Amino acid sequence: MLNITVAADGSGDFASVSEAVLAVPYACAAEVRIGPGVYREKLVCEKQDITLIGAGPDKTCIVWGDGGRLPHPDGRPTHTFRSYTAFFSGERLRVEDLTIENDAGPGAQVGQAVAAYVDSAHAAFVNVRLLGNQDTLFCAPLPEKEREKDGFLGPRGLAPRRPTAQYYQHCEIAGDIDFIFGGADALFEQCTIRTVNNHLPASYVTAPSGSAEGLGFVFWDCDFVSDGCPAGTVFLGRPWRPTGKTAVLDCRLGAHIAPEGFSPWQSRTDSDLACFAEAGSTGAGAAARGGWVKQLDSAQAADLLKRARKLCRPE
Repeated sequence: MLNITVAADGSGDFASVSEAVLAVPYACAAEVRIGPGVYREKLVCEKQDITLIGAGPDKTCIVWGDGGRLPHPDGRPTHTFRSYTAFFSGERLRVEDLTIENDAGPGAQVGQAVAAYVDSAHAAFVNVRLLGNQDTLFCAPLPEKEREKDGFLGPRGLAPRRPTAQYYQHCEIAGDIDFIFGGADALFEQCTIRTVNNHLPASYVTAPSGSAEGLGFVFWDCDFVSDGCPAGTVFLGRPWRPTGKTAVLDCRLGAHIAPEGFSPWQSRTDSDLACFAEAGSTGAGAAARGGWVKQLDSAQAADLLKRARKLCRPE
């Protein structure tokens, strides 16, 4: 195991996270400890087995400010998947005790702005804040086909799609539109899911795009809160691709959650194969959903959580 320290004041092995990550041979397991400070850098981390540990989410922050509508050095717009603050790939990733933020601003002004693009085969985030507005957290893989020209411009846009298993525990994830999206199988345990109030008529927490055979996004024992969004204006999810899945289990929902719970993408016919499920919701945003949302009984919810933990929790 290679141990590396990063300190913004120059007292560590490196002064930037990017330099520390670049110093790690691909096949060498490494632990990178990042001291307090704001590290304004665009991070690319593609290692076989790496752990990044900060000094706490309120002390260590990696931040960048690219937005999809903003110009890229190649003369084109940046687009969604080049806007990331941090891109992670490789086999095994663990991130703890820090913040990753995209501070480009609201999507209405700058377009999609990804904080973390997570493409590692197995990824775990513990006590991490992921902050942004539109498209904060991308849980790869990408769908097979883009819907618009240059829609997938960026890392792995032309690469074969591979499944990923992702785990988020005690994290805070903030945004407004589709701010947890992608095709991963991902489990969110005891997280705070915060919708930012950008005065939009409607907001959406998840936009899953996984296969019909996958688990999709599973939330257990999470708090869905907002920064003052009007009551009933935030949907728990909508399917980015027709077979997308999101399940919300034993979570506490604020009054900002819409009584319908989930929404079609653009029209119901685009979303007939999607699977949205709920069990044990409490709070002002809990409601009797329509037939669009599958209500799981306790045995079904327990089985889904068991399968999600087996697949997504790190060994």
